[in-house]
Amino acid sequence: MSRIAGRFAALKAEGRTALIPFITAGDPNPEVTVELMHSLVQAGADLIELGVPFSDPMADGPVIQRASERALKHHVGLHHVLEMVQTFRAVDPDTPVVLMGYLNPIEVMGYQAFAEQAAAAGVDGILVVDIPPEEGHGLLQTLQASTLDQIYLLAPTSTSERIKRICEVAGGFVYYVSVKGVTGASHLDLTAVENKLSQIRVHTDLPVGVGFGIKDAATAAAVGRIADAVVVGSALVSRVEALAERPHEIAAALSELLTDMRKAMDEA
Repeated sequence: MSRIAGRFAALKAEGRTALIPFITAGDPNPEVTVELMHSLVQAGADLIELGVPFSDPMADGPVIQRASERALKHHVGLHHVLEMVQTFRAVDPDTPVVLMGYLNPIEVMGYQAFAEQAAAAGVDGILVVDIPPEEGHGLLQTLQASTLDQIYLLAPTSTSERIKRICEVAGGFVYYVSVKGVTGASHLDLTAVENKLSQIRVHTDLPVGVGFGIKDAATAAAVGRIADAVVVGSALVSRVEALAERPHEIAAALSELLTDMRKAMDEA
């Protein structure tokens, strides 16, 4: 059983919802990333989503776009991100790590080399925003051969046919984007989210995580009542940005928010 499947199975047995924080690797500088990953786990993270810096992050709103820009100023690339995961794994062999990013850096490295190096570093899953399943069979096969889960996004606009197609190839968990727009968007409609999750679960037994628009403990708790996982990104990255010039304060700030979310989710 993969680390992702094992973690979700354990959480289900406990009647708990997964909490998945997102940070961008190398933001605000490469020296703090591994420390932040460990801090997030200590604060209640069940999985970690680690963003790979990219020059044109089209799915991301301004907050995470600026995070990529800060990391790229330090020349953080895919190789460095894999090294960070490997360093994290030396201390934490259990917490699943999912890389979130875009296809171009993977193509530059090559599918086979990327899959092998990612697996060796201790990566568990890959979320590539800009490659639909119709164009991604080669990548999917290569990742599966290295026992890496490819995680796909679904959106409020996804049709039943599209949901079925995505669920046929998805691994690890299905990531439902709860609002129309980019990361950091708001206007979360919980009734609409719950209805969409019901449609998705018709087509898959995989856990379904919900992200985009989750900004505080109350929202995390509300989403946690209907989803298998709550993904929080921009709310954390905003705190990183605010403390970019005081990086020694970032871990405590992120831990405070995540601890509040974990507590609210467990109480709910």
